[in-house]
Amino acid sequence: MGSPEACMSLLAWHLVQLLGGFGAIYFGAEWLVRGSARIASTMGISPVVVGLTLVALGTSAPELVVGIFAVLRDDGGLLMGNVLGSNLANIGLILGATALITPLGVADRVITRDIPIMLLITVFVFPLVLDGEVDWGDGVILLALLVLYIGFTFIPLGEEISGIRDEVDSLTEDPDQPVSARKSLGSVGLVAGGALGLGAGGWATVEGARYLAEVLSASTEVIGLTVVAVGTSLPELVTSLVAAARKQPDIAVGNIVGSNIFNLTAVIGASALVGNFPVGESILTLQLPSVLILSLLLWPVAASARMVKRWEGLLLLIVAVAFAVWISIVT
Repeated sequence: MGSPEACMSLLAWHLVQLLGGFGAIYFGAEWLVRGSARIASTMGISPVVVGLTLVALGTSAPELVVGIFAVLRDDGGLLMGNVLGSNLANIGLILGATALITPLGVADRVITRDIPIMLLITVFVFPLVLDGEVDWGDGVILLALLVLYIGFTFIPLGEEISGIRDEVDSLTEDPDQPVSARKSLGSVGLVAGGALGLGAGGWATVEGARYLAEVLSASTEVIGLTVVAVGTSLPELVTSLVAAARKQPDIAVGNIVGSNIFNLTAVIGASALVGNFPVGESILTLQLPSVLILSLLLWPVAASARMVKRWEGLLLLIVAVAFAVWISIVT
């Protein structure tokens, strides 16, 4: 052990590293999605396709890169804590806080299709982790579910298409204007810069989180569920707040539900292809049940008057915080 001053300096450095990692993966995800959307637009790909794939995947990119780096560091607890904590944060912190600012309308498709699919996939994860490990076979199954979900979402209700187009148009700027070589090169640069930012941010976040867990004598599952989950949920927070400000609250709720599905399928599934990782008992007995309960609570909340009211947003926020505190104390 070094001197107290040296220990404090090291802690300060790792906190800066953690915050810097959050910033890098936030901007990396933003640049990657924006650049990819512009390239897809120039290739004539439908905005609906872009909105239902690139945008949804982009908001889960932080969790994905953190998950892959966590597996490479043999830390499945951080991966699972981050995924499940992000799902709690998405529903409780992001939807709850956004609804406190402005009530959120909910599209019929989200209530009748997306939320039930999210619930089914959450339940389906239980038997996959029951043996205490997630392996490549489990990863293949989860990615297959992701492909089925994406295929299913390509049957959107007619009134939602205009909202999805508006969302993608905000990323591609002037979709009807001819694209110059300079703009095309700029889009490629955004994708490259975004990928680099995600990579660097993912590494910094994992290293900072592991050291923070060591200093606080906490498990990386708890750090992933709380600190890292909030940091990697920043893209969803920004997307939801912007959508609500633009009077497109149905997109705000839909993005959150879609992001939760991507977290459970794409993040865990792709990470499992990188390497097998163990799953702690608290994941099965505390974190997964908490996510399932909050997801179940979201369904009647969203279905009531097709809107998440302010008091309902407060309820979601309180329940999510209560679960996070409870898990942190018990684990």
